[in-house]
Order: sequence, then C-alpha cells, then structure tokens
Amino acid sequence: MSLPAETTAEHTVDAFHRGGFHLVQPKGRGHRAGIDAMLLAALVDADRPVRVADLGAGAGAAGLAVATRLPQASVTLVERSAEMADYARRSLVLVENAHLADRIAVIESDVTLTGKARAEGGLENNAFDHVIMNPPFNDGADRVTPDALKAEAHAMTEDLFETWIRTASAITVSGGQLSLIARPQSLAEIIAACGRRFGGLQITPVYPRRGENAVRILATAIKGSRARLSLRAPLLMHDDPESHRFAADIDRLINGRVAYRRA
Repeated sequence: MSLPAETTAEHTVDAFHRGGFHLVQPKGRGHRAGIDAMLLAALVDADRPVRVADLGAGAGAAGLAVATRLPQASVTLVERSAEMADYARRSLVLVENAHLADRIAVIESDVTLTGKARAEGGLENNAFDHVIMNPPFNDGADRVTPDALKAEAHAMTEDLFETWIRTASAITVSGGQLSLIARPQSLAEIIAACGRRFGGLQITPVYPRRGENAVRILATAIKGSRARLSLRAPLLMHDDPESHRFAADIDRLINGRVAYRRA
C-alpha cells in the first residue's frame, strides 16, 4: 500500500534530490537529515547492481538518496532506534517513493554487535558491496541536548569508530567500499580503525567557505587494499562569501546529479 505525503503535527515529509524522493522525519525533535546525509550518499558510485548497507541510517535519508541516484542499487537501512526505523518504513510506503521502495529494506539492529549476534541481527558477513555511515559525533565534553531522540542519535560511545568500522569490515565483500562522513577531529580514530581492514583511505576536507576551518571530512576506503592514504582537494560549500547559495559542484552532489568518485 502506498500513501500520499502529508505533514502532521508529529512529523514532516521533506523532498530531497529536487523531488527525487521524500522522507518522513520527526517534527521539532530528533535528528533531521540534511546536507551531511546527501554528501555521504554521493560517495557511492556504481554502474552495476550493488548491495549497500547504511549503518545508523536514522530515517533513511542517505540510503534513499543512494537508491534514487543508482537504479541498480539495493539498500539495507540499519537502525537501532525502533522509532527512527519506523520513520524509515513510513517513507517507503509513500506514493512518491514507489519507484524505489522495492529495493530498500529496513532492519532494527545494533551496529556494535559482533559474531553470531550480529548475523542474527540481519548483518551477515560479506553481504554488501558498499557500506556507508554517518556515526554519532558528540563526545562527553559536548553539551547534552534535552531532546532524547536527538541525544541517542548523536551520542558518541568509547571506541565508536573501532566498533562501527569493525562491523563494516565484517559485512563488506573483499574489494568493497567503506564511505563515511565525520567531524575533522575524528580523523585519527578513523585511520586507526581502518587499520588493515580498509586501505586506500581517501580523505576530503569540507570547508564552509575559503579561509574558514573544515567542518566535515569525507572518507572512502577499500576492504583489503594496501594503497596508502591520500588527502584530496577540499570541497567548498559556498564559493561566494556573501551568499548562502551552494557552490555548483556541491549542488550537483547534494541533489543526486553526480557521484563524488574516488580519485
């Protein structure tokens, strides 16, 4: 059954990729998807059928963006929160998403599980060609939000990147790609967690404007690769210091027009 998009007092229905897909999200609380999710989705590039896992998917923005741009992609949204997973399922029954719903699955599972428990939770070894993630990014020194749903989505645990990337390595096929978006201060942890699991790590700093500090990093790596780390040219979100308009290359990425391919 498909339902029309309808914003209510409890949730909104938001268009992404210029109407390419719609997302049901909690209204006025929780983590609401935006530019980060769209940049993350742009890291997946494929011209063949691929299996993609979106770890910590929330309402499913990044995974839906991948499925919208890549018609041969099958996407599994992995989310621990039952409430956020329900929002993802609501998105899949929207009339506006009928063209991609049969290629997307939602599972409620904890990314930090290991071994048999992880497989029983729906994450089997060597099951995916691409794994994408936008992990929680607040540490203990950050101010805690009173929004419980948002706090759950943003709460960073000890060894977060180690546990998440360990899971990514287990469920990715040899030669498969890991893609993530994070804060710049997480770079050392990401490099350490990739270790011998993922090589060919490519890091792209994302700056709001020229002369400002980076606010995000994009990272991709290949399972089993022994290639060295490389630091790519930065992305500038806005090339006009007087305007909030996105730079042309960023606009194409966040609206699903092109992929941000590995160098």
